[in-house]
Amino acid sequence: MESTFDPVIVCFCCQWCSYAAADLAGSMRLQYPANVKIIKVPCTGRVDVISLLRAIEEGADGVFVSGCLLGDCHYISGNQRATKRVAYAKKLVETFGMNPQRVEMYYNSSAMGPQFAQCCKEFTDRIRELGPGLRKNELETGYTPESK
Repeated sequence: MESTFDPVIVCFCCQWCSYAAADLAGSMRLQYPANVKIIKVPCTGRVDVISLLRAIEEGADGVFVSGCLLGDCHYISGNQRATKRVAYAKKLVETFGMNPQRVEMYYNSSAMGPQFAQCCKEFTDRIRELGPGLRKNELETGYTPESK
């Protein structure tokens, strides 16, 4: 029997590049999973570790940040700060006993609509393979799917 698990995924997108790439993907009628919930931010450098962890705490099965290409950030080095924060969030998630692959960083320019859609598909497939993440009732009991 095929799994019907439909993961909840949160994506923090930079308004200048990645959000424009998501918009381009839509304009090109490219399909990517509808379970990817996009949050537009001025710059990925504004996304802090707490926001990434809070998304997981609130029930997201996976979270990723999608920013400008390295070297092309509209705010000079925002995406480099985001890259470091995502790496730190991955370490924290692992110390909680969860798979660090539930957190990721991608880079897309505004002209990369097909690549943005592909990132969404690949990340969704990865999370679907990992299974459900932390749910609110699991916070109270301390049980996580990875601790089976």
